[in-house]
Amino acid sequence: MDMERTRDSSRMTAIGYRSALLLGCTALVVLAPDPLLAQESGSSNAVTSLEAITVEAGGLDPDNDSKSIVATKTLSGSKMATDILDIPASVSVITSKEIQERGAQDVEQVLQYTAGVSTDFYGSDDRFDYFKIRGFDAYTYRDGLTLGDPFGGIREEPYAFERVEVLKGANSTTFGVSDPGGAVNFVTKRPKSERFGEAYVTGGSFDHRETGVDFGDNITEDGTLSYRLTGKVKRADDEYDYSQDDENFFMGGLTWRPSDDTNLTIVFDHLDRDGVPGSGGHPVGTDFDRSRFFGEPDFNYRDVNRNTLSVLFDHDFGSGLTFSSNARYSDARSNFGYAYISRTPTDGSTVADRAFFANDTAAENFIIDARLQYDASFQDIDSRSLVGVEYNKLQSDNDGYFGAAPSIDWLNPVYTGAPASVPLYQSLTNDQETRALYFQQDLTLSEKVIATVGLRNDWLDLHQRNNITDTTSEADLSEFTKRAGLTYRVTDEVAAYVSYAESVLPTSLTLEPERGEQWEVGIKYRPDAFPALFSAALYDLTKNNITRTNPATGFQETIGEVRVRGLDLEAKAELTNNISLIAAYSYMESEILENGTLGNEGNEMSFVPHHLASLWVNYLLPGEGSRGDMNFGLGARYTGSYYFDDANTQSTGSSVVFDAAFSYKIQENTSFDVKVSNLFDEKQVSYGGFGADFYNPGRAVYATLRQTW
Repeated sequence: MDMERTRDSSRMTAIGYRSALLLGCTALVVLAPDPLLAQESGSSNAVTSLEAITVEAGGLDPDNDSKSIVATKTLSGSKMATDILDIPASVSVITSKEIQERGAQDVEQVLQYTAGVSTDFYGSDDRFDYFKIRGFDAYTYRDGLTLGDPFGGIREEPYAFERVEVLKGANSTTFGVSDPGGAVNFVTKRPKSERFGEAYVTGGSFDHRETGVDFGDNITEDGTLSYRLTGKVKRADDEYDYSQDDENFFMGGLTWRPSDDTNLTIVFDHLDRDGVPGSGGHPVGTDFDRSRFFGEPDFNYRDVNRNTLSVLFDHDFGSGLTFSSNARYSDARSNFGYAYISRTPTDGSTVADRAFFANDTAAENFIIDARLQYDASFQDIDSRSLVGVEYNKLQSDNDGYFGAAPSIDWLNPVYTGAPASVPLYQSLTNDQETRALYFQQDLTLSEKVIATVGLRNDWLDLHQRNNITDTTSEADLSEFTKRAGLTYRVTDEVAAYVSYAESVLPTSLTLEPERGEQWEVGIKYRPDAFPALFSAALYDLTKNNITRTNPATGFQETIGEVRVRGLDLEAKAELTNNISLIAAYSYMESEILENGTLGNEGNEMSFVPHHLASLWVNYLLPGEGSRGDMNFGLGARYTGSYYFDDANTQSTGSSVVFDAAFSYKIQENTSFDVKVSNLFDEKQVSYGGFGADFYNPGRAVYATLRQTW
């Protein structure tokens, strides 16, 4: 759990003790032996344990993800493999087939056609993955284990994942301490019990050259031991001068299946990126080409080197009892140096002020999650119970540098080179240890009504050392969150639900954590006639105890409260053998309710548009004679206007961006693919308001030759 914002406290609150007692007692009830439960029922009807159903990849179906854009199950709702119709929350799943059909190159592109998710709002700033869910920041996870806030984190490689799951709204009960916007869970590719593979080469805009492989097979004849190797090498520039976007990615996995009841997978991956964090922005009010660069060629850099080892284990004891555990160790080094325009003059001058900003981060993280699930039936009641524990150890060093840079004349730019040094303004060493106990319960009555309850308590032991002042701060926190939902299966195809969920996130060493609450009602429809999922949700999401610096005192205070009310509509459907579509619409109404002495009450939140809409349509033209199959894809993304600041003084206009894709099957296992993002090169300011403008990404064209087996 990447939580470098902590608070100074050494207390265990009374609610923490009560929460632990409640969770412990609940776990005892869940794991009670059958005879005891039968006696408690006061009936001669004994408990009937459900027979286990063996499903690969932690309860999901990876083969379906490669063949369909419509997923039927997810782990993100409760850490139990659950039918999406039975989850009292909005969940979107982007399968590997959808990722390939749309030709998504990065995480932001993967999420672009998902209801409630906004991307690209930092324009050509390429340091991190930038996205919000329902107007708030969203934490990322891999196989249910936290990666942290993507703002300030490492840009993930989509080619490593079988699917991407998006859980919308407050979710600390499911995943732990986080912001209230939602969660993005990446599901790692695992070995399969069959021979498969693909190899590809890609070329395109900005001198893009890339090659990749993803293949595996059984090592033993009986299929008890399988392997998978995945990797890509990319050498490319970006759309601005003096750019770089190079990557080396390698992942290898082994799966051991000693029996039908046991599955052990070990995955190692290495990610190495060498890039440039951005062009430095453009002077406010100008309209330069995206290629213009106002940073420093000898200073703008962004490097990442990370090694990760993951272990995933599942065992079915029979009689409805299963055990699962995920663990991950990672060692990461990342840094960036950024020269950018910090102020555009308003007196007619063409000389803009600039600043140097740099960061060096090293982090070592071990996290493990273990859980027991028990499925049983009591007359006309089906029960699924999950009790789990999580341990997370994070050690990190973070150094920040900031200082003035030489000004630049945007009509006659002269670069001055890298500075001899940049002033160090922050140097922190964090040692964070988190333990959690959680419980999830689903009760299904007469196959119609599903009651869902989740409880979780996180104990956080946080230490932070300020290396500049040589001082240490500590915090010992206990945070309890809960969620509850009720789902009604109107028919086998239709489900309606109502739910309440919470989130919690410590942000300071001295202040109360930020907290989120969400109420949501929704309906989902999955027809039997063809693969499809249609959903609609109304929600009221509030975040309070927001930490801000009070200008009157110069100290941070919990002086904020904001709210977003909205509507999400989403459809994924394979209407015929030839036509499929992905459609999404979101309406968000945001409001700043409290902001202490900063004012702005009644204003809208920054970077929260009222409207988001997207549509992707794919048409298959079957081959005939010597001509192979052809796939035509066309998409459109609409983003309404939004403010750059809470004062609502500066904003951007609305925009529509088109994307396109084409695929031609040369032979049975050989295809030629073309992907175009921002087809008509639509240009607008995605981010501004502090001294520079940042444009949205421009048109990019990529062609891929792919061989599968």
